[in-house]
This record gives sequence, structure tokens and C-alpha cells, in this order.
Amino acid sequence: MSGGDDLYRKVAKSVLGRTLGVKKGESVTVECWNNGLPFARRVVAEARATGCRAALMLEDEEAYIEGITRAPKESLGKMGDNEYGLLEKTDAYVFVPGPLLAAYQTKVDPRLLSESLGYNGPWYDSAEKAKIRGARVTFGYVGEEMAEVLGRTVKAVTDRQLNAALVDPEEMSEQGQKLSSKMDDGAELSLQSGRGATLRFALKGPATVEDGRVSAADIESGDNMAYVPPGFVTNAVEPSSASGVVRASRSLTRLGMLGDATLTFREGRLVEWASQKDEKKLSKLVDAVPEEKRRLTLANVGINPKMGYLYGQDRMVAGSVTLAGFGFTAVVREGDLSAGGARLVSHGKL
Repeated sequence: MSGGDDLYRKVAKSVLGRTLGVKKGESVTVECWNNGLPFARRVVAEARATGCRAALMLEDEEAYIEGITRAPKESLGKMGDNEYGLLEKTDAYVFVPGPLLAAYQTKVDPRLLSESLGYNGPWYDSAEKAKIRGARVTFGYVGEEMAEVLGRTVKAVTDRQLNAALVDPEEMSEQGQKLSSKMDDGAELSLQSGRGATLRFALKGPATVEDGRVSAADIESGDNMAYVPPGFVTNAVEPSSASGVVRASRSLTRLGMLGDATLTFREGRLVEWASQKDEKKLSKLVDAVPEEKRRLTLANVGINPKMGYLYGQDRMVAGSVTLAGFGFTAVVREGDLSAGGARLVSHGKL
């Protein structure tokens, strides 16, 4: 874990104040893995200085890996009553995840790792039911393995994400609302990504704005876990609407960095795919998804002006367009995105 204590303090105060709006007397729970412990300590200290009751929960990586290899199958990936009780009694929750467990796949059966994460859905369901105000601090996902894939140091990624977390939430909200009004239910979008590639699709349902704050409306709608850093507008894609071609930029996937990809959609389905640099990797990513499920399901536009590419959160970079649902998340860096004739993104700029 890297970064100066002054930066930790600034971000901790921002998360507790601007993101979660904690008040004196409230109960704050901070959960982290090993790499997030220095930052988590600062959050606990700032919460107590505010007059809150704070508790710190550490998930130790080595103990986790050893535990799942020896645990009875019936208990693997299950939440205990102690965790449910903790959520019920928590007002604000700060979560610093650990590096992606995929890094352990050479040590542990990948299926076992997947089964061990079965608690994920119930945890978020319980957090929503308890109406907690939560923040997920995403620099925690980046360990040595991911930093190497990104071509960065862990410190460089951590510092960029923490600085991007200090963006003005009013600015995020204003920009997000402008975009969401054009990305709401029924909006028809056109994405041009160079060399004659044009993809058209329609959106379905209400757009979601991640502006770095958990409001009363967010809690009521179930969007009670904010991302730190913040910065995107997203919506679901009408399943049968996507048609055309998109050329993706370098994109981080579960198999590492994908250099490029040209994707062709017809009536919502991905029907052709090609890569000049990583054909085998691209095919492996797509083949892992059943043919009938290879659809464009989500579209996302980044709005954070302090975020940069290849720092672990490309979807938050202002002007980025990301598409998902067909085996990986494809990033378009310098695209032109329009909705109903109105230009939302021009050559990768909002």
C-alpha cells in the first residue's frame, strides 16, 4: 500500500463527509484487505474524530486462501450471523477491496475461488436492506499483478485513484445529470470509433449517475454503495437493439490487457470479433460466454476529469465509452457518441 498520509487523510475526510455524510454518534464500519490497511486506519481515526463509533474489520489474504482450501463445502462462500448483524447495526460502511483473487489462480483451483465468493450477492442484498450508506474504494483492487499488467507501479495507480477521489461532487453531479437526461429510457445512441466503425443501440430503463455521493434517493433505489473515485453515467442496453461495428481500444480483462478488438453486433448479438494483436485472448474471452448470451447489455460514459487511462478505472475517465455484456468490458477512448442527434462525446472529450 502506497501513498502519503496527507492524501489518505484528505480522501478519508471526503469519503466520510461528502460521500457518506456521517454524523456524530453514528456507527461506521471499515472493512479492508491487507493492502488497504494503512488507508483504513486513517478512515477509522477520522471517523472517531468526528464523534462516530468506528470498527475496523480486516480480511487477511493468507488466512482467506488457506481457509477456503480447508473449509467444508457446505460453509464455503456463506455469510455468518455475525456479518449480518454487523450490517444491521452499521450506518456508514467503507470497503477497501483486496487485489483481484484471480491472481491466486496458480495457487488455488479457480472454481474454488469462485465458490468462495458466493457471499457477494447476499452481502449487497443485506446492505441494501439495512439501508447503509456505503463506499467502495477501488484502488484496493490493484496489487502487484494488476499494476504490472497496467504498466504502472502500485503507488502510481493508488495515488491517481485517490487524487481522482477528491473531484468536486457538485461538478460530478452537474455533468452526470446533463448526460443522464440524454441516456435515459428509450434513448437511441450512435457510437463512432474510427475507420468507418459505427454502432447503434437503444437504452432501457433509468440512467444511473455515479457522482460520489450516497443520497436519500440512492438509498431508496438500492444504489447505496458509491464508487470512490466516482465518475460515470451508465444504463442498460435494450437486448436486441445493438447493430453495427465498434473498434475497442486497449482494455483490461480478466485475462490481462487486450490490445485491440473489432466487434460486430447484429440484432443485439455479438456475431463477429477480431483482434490484430490478441486474437487468441479475445476468442478465449468470448468463448467463455454461451453464444445466446453474447449481447451488449450495458453502456457507460466516464465523467471524472482527474482519472486517467490505465490506472485501473478506465470507465471513469472523462469522455471514455465502455460497453459490456459479451465476455469483457470494451473501452473506446477516442469515440464520438451521439444521442438523438445531440453529441455527448466528441473524439473522446465530453
